[in-house]
Amino acid sequence: MRSPISRRLLALASALCALSFLVAACGGSDSGSSGGGSSSSSSGSNSADKVAVLLPDTKSSVRWETADRPLLQQAFKAAGVPATIQNAQGDKSTQQQQAEQAITNGAKVILLVNLDSGSGAAIEANAKSQGVKVIDYDRLTLGGSADYYVSFDNVAVGKLQGQGLVDCLQKNGPAKPAIAELNGSPTDNNATLFKQGYDSVLNPLYKAGKATKVADQSVPDWDNQKALTIFEQMLQKSSNKIDGVLAANDGLGNAAISAIKARKLKQLPVTGQDATAEGIQNILAGDQCMTVYKAIKQEADAASKLAIALAKKQSPAAGLVNGKSDDTKRQVPSVLLKPQAITKDNVNVVFDDGFLKKSDVCTGKFAQACTSAGL
Repeated sequence: MRSPISRRLLALASALCALSFLVAACGGSDSGSSGGGSSSSSSGSNSADKVAVLLPDTKSSVRWETADRPLLQQAFKAAGVPATIQNAQGDKSTQQQQAEQAITNGAKVILLVNLDSGSGAAIEANAKSQGVKVIDYDRLTLGGSADYYVSFDNVAVGKLQGQGLVDCLQKNGPAKPAIAELNGSPTDNNATLFKQGYDSVLNPLYKAGKATKVADQSVPDWDNQKALTIFEQMLQKSSNKIDGVLAANDGLGNAAISAIKARKLKQLPVTGQDATAEGIQNILAGDQCMTVYKAIKQEADAASKLAIALAKKQSPAAGLVNGKSDDTKRQVPSVLLKPQAITKDNVNVVFDDGFLKKSDVCTGKFAQACTSAGL
């Protein structure tokens, strides 16, 4: 006769045996599950029809998180195309890992804003080898293999900046102004194109003796703190004799403005780009003479339409692709959009387009400036 303890042990063993049989019969090894790799993928055959958006950082511009992410999320959701959006926060190896994981999770299209052309080309080569389409978003990858490129005409952006500075100097500057050029990151091809644009406006003035270039330096990684240090050094070396600043974006422009204010110098014409809330505030306050507005909604719309078509194995809509861009190896089919110069005279454009809210700009000490501008 078995003891009560023996009977309980036997019952427990039988229960465990039955449980193991049930797990095996139901496929409990987890080999058939999709795992948890994608927070936005759907189940079934459509799970592979998805897009991975790889954003670069939050340092080069606030736009990636405040504008591009929500606009792209909305577009893919409306189209019923599962998509993931990640930000590498300036780390090239992180972005490469994000790309590899996206491909592993079944992405068919990668929308890439590269951190530099070298790492971008590596991501694209890997994607191509696995049959994944790539769209260069905003930044062209030199020597890459992207299927398409979506951006603004970046040489035109630079021309607007150069002409904007000239116009401001003609109103408020000396006859032969001393100009400092604060360029974007040397690893960003867009910065090269911006400079190509504004140099096409400024170089003829330098050569004709109508202006003097007193400084010309790039800012690594578009880092605003580094820009502040660089511009402080420019002021020091020139004994504060700078009459105008060609700053490649609003962040760099604000760094220059901060250095000018720290030395208690008079307001100087300073350019910018991206039409950020801070940039518009500086324009309204008279500290910045212009910025360049790139209607990011148009860019996100074009990129999402292209990505959705590729994910569904369809051809892009007629007329969407309107040009080609040289990546040093080939001509990449491109969607190139038109930028717009913004000054105090037409600052309302960014509000009318819904790009910025007046509540984002007309706060604190800038409320009176908004009122004076009729906003």
